[in-house]
Amino acid sequence: MSGKTDRGTAYRTEPVPGGSLVMGFHVPVRRASDAAAASSPAFAPNAFIRIGADETVTLAVNKSEMGQGVFTALPMLICEELEADWRKVRVASASSMAKDYRHTNWGAQGTGGSSSVASEWDRLRGVGAVAREMLVSAAAAAFAADRSECRAENGAVIHVPTGRRLTYGRLVEKASEMEPPKDVALKQPKDFKLIGKPTRRLDTPEKTDGSALYGLDVSIPGMLTALIARSPVFGGKLKSFDAQKSKAVPGVVDVLEIPSGVAVIADGFWSARKGRDALERTWDEGEGGKLSTDALREQYAQLSRTPGTAARQDGNAAKAFAKAAKQLSAEYDVPYLAHAPMEPLNCVVDLRDESCEIWTGTQAQTGDRRSAAAILGLKPDQVKINTMYLGGGFGRRGSKTSDFVSEAAHVAKALRKPVKVIWTREDDIRGGYYRPLWHDRIEAGLDASGYPVAWKHTIVGQSILAGSRYEASMVKGGIDETSVEGAADLPYAIPNILVDLHTPILPVTTLWWRSVGHSHTAFVVESFIDELAHAAGKDPFEYRRALLGSAPRHLQVLELAAKKAGWSEALPVGRGRGIAVHKSFDSYVAQVAEVSVADGKVKVHSVVCAVDCGMTVNPDTVAAQVESGIVFGLSAALWGAITLKDGRVEQSNYKDYPILRMRDMPEVQVHIVPSREEPTGIGEPGVPPIAPAVANAVFMATGTRIRRLPIGDALRKP
Repeated sequence: MSGKTDRGTAYRTEPVPGGSLVMGFHVPVRRASDAAAASSPAFAPNAFIRIGADETVTLAVNKSEMGQGVFTALPMLICEELEADWRKVRVASASSMAKDYRHTNWGAQGTGGSSSVASEWDRLRGVGAVAREMLVSAAAAAFAADRSECRAENGAVIHVPTGRRLTYGRLVEKASEMEPPKDVALKQPKDFKLIGKPTRRLDTPEKTDGSALYGLDVSIPGMLTALIARSPVFGGKLKSFDAQKSKAVPGVVDVLEIPSGVAVIADGFWSARKGRDALERTWDEGEGGKLSTDALREQYAQLSRTPGTAARQDGNAAKAFAKAAKQLSAEYDVPYLAHAPMEPLNCVVDLRDESCEIWTGTQAQTGDRRSAAAILGLKPDQVKINTMYLGGGFGRRGSKTSDFVSEAAHVAKALRKPVKVIWTREDDIRGGYYRPLWHDRIEAGLDASGYPVAWKHTIVGQSILAGSRYEASMVKGGIDETSVEGAADLPYAIPNILVDLHTPILPVTTLWWRSVGHSHTAFVVESFIDELAHAAGKDPFEYRRALLGSAPRHLQVLELAAKKAGWSEALPVGRGRGIAVHKSFDSYVAQVAEVSVADGKVKVHSVVCAVDCGMTVNPDTVAAQVESGIVFGLSAALWGAITLKDGRVEQSNYKDYPILRMRDMPEVQVHIVPSREEPTGIGEPGVPPIAPAVANAVFMATGTRIRRLPIGDALRKP
């Protein structure tokens, strides 16, 4: 099928046949969520589904909704098998208290890694099928008919021979008496009625009429507001503070020291803000006060010229270089990047004698509960987190240290009153967690035909996984998988490859940022491949094609993007096209960018994108996520940079850490490759290819090669 999204982005997809899946599993009976609980009769066969006598179908979603569409895509998985009436479906955020809602791979409740649909593909279809079979059995009993004569359809069960019909609401009591089947056969894709169809999002009405509640909207009786004065440099320690002037500010209730700094508590945000501004404090800056971006870049560049820890070693690169007809090398720099979500960080904590309730937008419910419980002297099952809508996450609200939740727990423990801790945008941009700064040195040896026979890629940058719960499983032999992803799994047919890594230790706090390591490796690899193509006198698209013979899914999206972009067609004078292809989160994305450059400023006119993310649940969501990734990636590629001077972050807000505005938005086309494969990630894979596609287009338009991001700075500096 083909069509257009409401945003005007083109998409193309079609259902494909596949085999059925029979699953055997047990999901404990549990109400769908606290919000969905009601005294009226209901059918709640598992932790995810509750059907009321009023025909309302309430589905619990165990992932955080931060704009990516899981409050629609995941219910679609359940309803496909449940045969529910989509008009009667309601969504509730799943409780943080139940183990049933844990990620199928992580063992903890959380949202990230572009894994929401992929991780729930089997489980949620399965719970829907189980509930459907119980309803059909209940109807068969009511009809005094054979089970085989009944089928579920659009929120009702029909007795086929007679046409008799019972709605799900009329079956709730009888269905609750049925035993869940041990095995259920899931539909074949050719029989899908909902999956694969463009579907309007269930959360759109409340997000457009203003009734949706985000963490920042939460207010509970007796709640106070706190802002924290934190060290201006990374790793700094509080030496002393004087709260006299702060306490003199009207509305300020108290000033308390906590591990991360000094909390100024007041009856509202502005009183707390003024109180914090008036606070006198002295810091021991330590080594963090000496950090500067320029010095770090030089340190990293020197490290890149020394052997690192090997992440991939194929053949003998040193011998191949010695025999190469031509050698090329280049060095690339990318900066620290902030997440900068539209909704600033916030957390409400209500601590009682034997329990605690928290309201926040989090991507890591289980980890945040554990951290809060440890601080408060409670057991994790005494801490309840209410997951609010997230006004942007991008990884920042999945903190590996639970920093913004832990901090609020410390304030509540000291205050013993309900409190909301708010980070201003300046707080987060100047003292939050960042995508690391990276320096890459890359070399290639070419044969007489201009194709690479040797490849050496040295990466220098901080570990993202260090200090996280994933460090033990994902950092092996000194190699952080996220540092080398997209580089160590290079898809191009090169016989001799060496990828090595240096991991400096610094006080700057780092965190996964949308697309994680792929955000820098795609820029480096796809930029350098482009350089090799031009050095060989070959078309960049054809050059990639020749090297991707053993990577069919890379090749498919590459060819589709080039075709839809009219790669071989002439361009207006002053414009250039650039192409890039990259795999991340098991999805394949190719992008072609068309740009022009005037007065040192880049204008991106259009981006054509081809994506293979396996079977598509909601093509509208896929198109929206790719568009979103392009916006996010373009913001960083054109302007994004966190820089340090005397240990201090020089940026503060959107005025000096800009994001893409409507006037800068290119025309975007998204083409979805039909696939028989199971769904893979889509929230992040649109980000990595955009920076190299634009940088390569700038070269085609101007002859200037971009090796340092952001592009705006690179065009202004030698």
